[in-house]
Amino acid sequence: MRQIPVIYVVSDSIGETAESVVRAAASQFDGGHVILRRVSYVKDVHTIEETVDAAAMEDACIAFTIIVPELKAQLIRRARAVGVRYVDIMGPMMEVLQDVVGERPRLLAGLVHQLDEDYFRRVEAIEFAVKYDDGKDARGLLEADVILVGVSRTSKTPLSMYLAHKAIKVANVPLVPEAQPPKQLNYEEVRAKIVGLTIRPDKLNLIRQERLRALGLQDEARYASSTRIVEELEYARRVMDTLRCPVVDVSDRAVEETAGIILDIVTRSETQRHQ
Repeated sequence: MRQIPVIYVVSDSIGETAESVVRAAASQFDGGHVILRRVSYVKDVHTIEETVDAAAMEDACIAFTIIVPELKAQLIRRARAVGVRYVDIMGPMMEVLQDVVGERPRLLAGLVHQLDEDYFRRVEAIEFAVKYDDGKDARGLLEADVILVGVSRTSKTPLSMYLAHKAIKVANVPLVPEAQPPKQLNYEEVRAKIVGLTIRPDKLNLIRQERLRALGLQDEARYASSTRIVEELEYARRVMDTLRCPVVDVSDRAVEETAGIILDIVTRSETQRHQ
């Protein structure tokens, strides 16, 4: 019966890097089965010695991402002494980079996982965009930094996610003739954050036809009909006129370009509010 290898993943940080490498390597063998024992946040020599001894008892290997020189040296010494095979995941790459860059590494554990304030803001904005996408909950309009309104397929969701990665909380609301827009859009504190999205009818027709084909539906469905599209766009224009919001035409613009325009609008609006 084929033996399933036991690998101790040892790190003075989380150990995700070493584990990912081990799993990637194991996937190249039939079944890709390994038994992983992760030992994270190693801070002392005693833990190193206990871990190496445990690996020796199981005839296991050790894959490690230890940055602290003293701990790394002790693991290698102990492993050699008791005959445990080991792999230094990061060491060789850091040595090459040191030669290329011409400076010594900082040798601080867990730098890649250190989470700063900007990271948390981005995560929060992404979660916000998902929660308040497509008008799911009008309460988000009061908390949003930006509110996008427009008919279906005007890139509201892609724009919301793109801006969220810049730590901007975006809610978006679809404008449909059969449904009244949320009353919150008329609140004074909300209106200043609204940006309307519009598009040429011919462009929207093509986009919606592609969408229907992707869903396996007929191109001539009312959703993509020229009459319906004109009706929706005229309705959306009336709503935007009532809201007196700036409007961006997304017809021939990439998401990144449209997002840049929205950011400029938001910046100008904030500047005016604080003057």
